[in-house]
Amino acid sequence: MTPPRRGVLIGAGGVARLAHLPAYVHDESTALRLQIVGAVDTHPPTTPLDGLTMYPSLDAAKDLGPVDFVDICTPPSTHKALTLDALAHGLHVFCEKPVAVTRAAAQELSAAARAAQRVLFPCHQYRQNPAWVAMRRCIEEGTIGRWHLAEFNVYRLAADGGVAGAATGTPWRARQSESMGGILLDHGTHLLYLLVDVAGMPASVTAQMTTLGHRGYDVEDTAHVLVDYGDRAASFTLTWAARERENRIRFIGDRGSVEWTGGVVRVLPSDAPAVTTDFTAQLDKREYAGWMSRILGDFADAMDRGESAASLLEIEQVATLLEAAYRSASEGRRIVIA
Repeated sequence: MTPPRRGVLIGAGGVARLAHLPAYVHDESTALRLQIVGAVDTHPPTTPLDGLTMYPSLDAAKDLGPVDFVDICTPPSTHKALTLDALAHGLHVFCEKPVAVTRAAAQELSAAARAAQRVLFPCHQYRQNPAWVAMRRCIEEGTIGRWHLAEFNVYRLAADGGVAGAATGTPWRARQSESMGGILLDHGTHLLYLLVDVAGMPASVTAQMTTLGHRGYDVEDTAHVLVDYGDRAASFTLTWAARERENRIRFIGDRGSVEWTGGVVRVLPSDAPAVTTDFTAQLDKREYAGWMSRILGDFADAMDRGESAASLLEIEQVATLLEAAYRSASEGRRIVIA
């Protein structure tokens, strides 16, 4: 058998510990293809990362021997520089979302990946969410006919505090210098690539962003976004200023609707009985490593093929929509997507 590709984890925070590393260590199919041999963090954590040797930089990790890829698990403000550095070292890159937040940055990264002949792959693991998989199948099979309205709603009490929790003060996700944006960038990125999966790129984006409940945040804690396709539309209401946690996605078509609320997906066709499926157990955070293992499998496939055109396009599409939304909110007008 071909030995697994050797990788270095960059960043030792919550997403690395709770989602990425467990997928490498505990999922047999991933372990056969990908192996994490060390970790890089400019501020090494006091808690060991599953026995991995920690290094302050990629250059300092040379004693690890040959390395094939990096897995970037750091805040968004670092993604571009770390990706360019890894590509310059001749390494493939698997990067947490969003890889880029502007179209120009995405195109710069794409050019660097192509020049290095290395794969750059976004960690868009919500695509593997079993509730979304069921919902997307319903949409693509035409169970609700042609959909014309999609609604994405996310309610949270605050920004996720990460492994350090609230004891450290304002979470990094609520600090512009690290996050580069608030709830739209944090939660909305996932929803944007899910929307593009079923609808492609829109004609325009209109957005409004405010800080309603967390005056200590220097990013938006609430975002309202309208994504317009001309003959169909998707609306987003995302907030960190709610009183209780809730998720809801709904697609309305000319022959019914499909709705995902909490852990339950309900299909409501106009010409057949409703069908309800409970995915609560599969959506537990302890299951995230399973989603991650599947997206890591896609990354391994891309490295085997030596091809990442689709992932580079995906990175640019998400960055284009994020940039358009923030620009719309800043300028107070609709932004046409070229």
